[in-house]
Amino acid sequence: MSPFVVICLAGLLSSQVSAQLPPAAIANTPITSRCAPNFTLVRDAGPNASQSLAPAEAAYISARTSSVLPSAWQAYLSNVQASSPSPLPPYVSSILSGTLTPNNPACPSCATSPSLPRLGIASSGGGYRAAIFGAGILAALDGRNASCRAVGTGGLLQASTYHAGLSGGSWLVGSLSQANFPPIQDLIFGARGGIVEGSGMGGPNKFYGGWNAQFDLFSPNNNTAADAAFIGTLLSEMAGKFAAGYPVTFNDLWSRALSRHFVNGTNGTTLGSFLSGTSSHGAGVRFSDIVDAPTFARHQQPFPIVIGNSISPGQNDADIGPGAFVPLPNVIYEFTPYETGSYDPTLSAFVPTKFLGSRNSSVCVTNYDQAAFVLGTSSELFNQFNSSLPALLSSAAGPLFVALNHTFPQPPSLVELDATYYPNPFLGLKSDTFLDSDESFIRMVDGGDDGEVIPFQPLLVKARGVDVILAIDASNGNNGFATGASLIASQNRTTFFPSTYSFPPVPSTAATFLAQGLVNRPTFFGCDSAHTINSTNSTTDTSTPPLIIYIANGGPPPGEPALTNTPTLQIQYEPEQIQGMLDQVFTIATQGIPPSLTSSTNSTKRHNNNNDSSTGDKDPEWAACLACAIVDRARARSGVQRSGVCVGCMERYCWDGSEVGGAGAVLEFRVAAEEEVGVEVVLGRMELEREVVAGAVRRSALLSNQEEEWGKRWRCY
Repeated sequence: MSPFVVICLAGLLSSQVSAQLPPAAIANTPITSRCAPNFTLVRDAGPNASQSLAPAEAAYISARTSSVLPSAWQAYLSNVQASSPSPLPPYVSSILSGTLTPNNPACPSCATSPSLPRLGIASSGGGYRAAIFGAGILAALDGRNASCRAVGTGGLLQASTYHAGLSGGSWLVGSLSQANFPPIQDLIFGARGGIVEGSGMGGPNKFYGGWNAQFDLFSPNNNTAADAAFIGTLLSEMAGKFAAGYPVTFNDLWSRALSRHFVNGTNGTTLGSFLSGTSSHGAGVRFSDIVDAPTFARHQQPFPIVIGNSISPGQNDADIGPGAFVPLPNVIYEFTPYETGSYDPTLSAFVPTKFLGSRNSSVCVTNYDQAAFVLGTSSELFNQFNSSLPALLSSAAGPLFVALNHTFPQPPSLVELDATYYPNPFLGLKSDTFLDSDESFIRMVDGGDDGEVIPFQPLLVKARGVDVILAIDASNGNNGFATGASLIASQNRTTFFPSTYSFPPVPSTAATFLAQGLVNRPTFFGCDSAHTINSTNSTTDTSTPPLIIYIANGGPPPGEPALTNTPTLQIQYEPEQIQGMLDQVFTIATQGIPPSLTSSTNSTKRHNNNNDSSTGDKDPEWAACLACAIVDRARARSGVQRSGVCVGCMERYCWDGSEVGGAGAVLEFRVAAEEEVGVEVVLGRMELEREVVAGAVRRSALLSNQEEEWGKRWRCY
């Protein structure tokens, strides 16, 4: 499609904004009403270690911990015991069966089920690649899968307390929760033409047809004229919000495309159903509606969290890390079905997610928290192409921005089209520390724009009492594979807020991750944080961080071709390609340290029977080792020392603290970071040309008189 076609289409749409709105546009429009008497919009979460959870979240976690997790952990324990060639130490069995007594003053709510671990799962960004890789890991942890139960990893998904995601990982978290927590195969591919939900998400939005990944996000028809009309449809679905007086930016367009893939409302078994004009395609499905999903109402799914980064006029750009786009200290916002806000001490305040769009406690806005809009917020990486005005205008996304600008003209001094806008409910709050205290709108971008492509931050909140984080890293540091750069960024960010967050030691350079093979096999970080390796009191210290189980997309399993290092901006996948990736991820998730992997310093510590040909290229003790890591903080909390197979496991899988030194290591990290953050800096524009709109929009030259107007609007980094 030429820019001429897009701009002409935009002109047609702009003349029809005031005409009758299509159903999706109506469902996508925020609604204003008077707030209930005695309603208070903002909740102060408190200072640092005294921060508190939302009452509704605390109640959900308490109910899940007492009524769901005991049986879930017992089922997981049974799977590990049945699969492990080595007996588990008694303390592992006792912890997972909930019979030990804890001592954890940092988390009073944990007392409802004393000795059980509190597990959080973090799904990284990286577009569809990250969503598919993360889904493959979750499938390997799903107790509903017989093959996963057989290898001893099944059941961990059901036993987890939290599931956080950003960017592509947010697509996984959001779709899984709002689709009523189906098995992963049904989540991705749909089931019999759509899962009918018996929740409050009725009408045309009751169908969930899978990710519909076979249809390109922006050009599902593979036909120029039809795809031009499709983009016009997306723009028309934004008209109600614009007419209601709210800013509309690229995320509004982006989220309407995402909605057809990751939100209830599209039965995508055929192109006709995918393009159907009778369906609202997820418009009107709110992120806060997750509370109505039956599995959520029964506390049967981990508590979902999606995060986004903020950009602020007063930010200190000196704190932007190598290759990143947002300063590390900028506020990280989290979205849950109950609340949206931040535990960062510069703000430490929240509003009900249901009332996002509200500015005060008198006039309440609803319907702003569109589920797709939240997922789009977390994955809105298009600001990364605004390194300069010419770079932005010469990108393949340029015609889409032109169409958006032409269809919905907005004051250039007030609206930046490359950011997501939320009316600021925290106006006037904490003016001494909160950068956006005097801003009318909060502006957000991709959750990985600060270099933290794994969503650790919400799982480090001390009020949540997370013992162990299973970190899934499908970021792109080197040719589609992870390099550990995200962990480095997360460790660096905690230094800005040492009283609020604690993070275990990790290598300071990507060179160490790569040289020691830490991205090629599971690695545990924080095994002996601030204490001896066999400490029995480490988690009584509120500054002790969670233990991290790091599983990265660092390369294919030994002897297999690389299937999982697809480009971040590939936005169309055939089912066969996805299934091939899922199959390979299952091997990655269940192999442990393959006996053939000998290049890593830590990998030389082998299990005793690594020459047993019957085990193939897997660690036969991996399931037991994973269980040892899962319970390790609860073990210390209960005053028990490591023993049995866990001693060897922790020696084998824990990072030993050694580094690869030299200037080359620092340089390698910088290069990896520059390539990683959301989109590759060097190759990003080329990939965007080739993949973001996949041929639906092609960039030629913009009229020179447009550049002056655009120059007023775009903030250039």
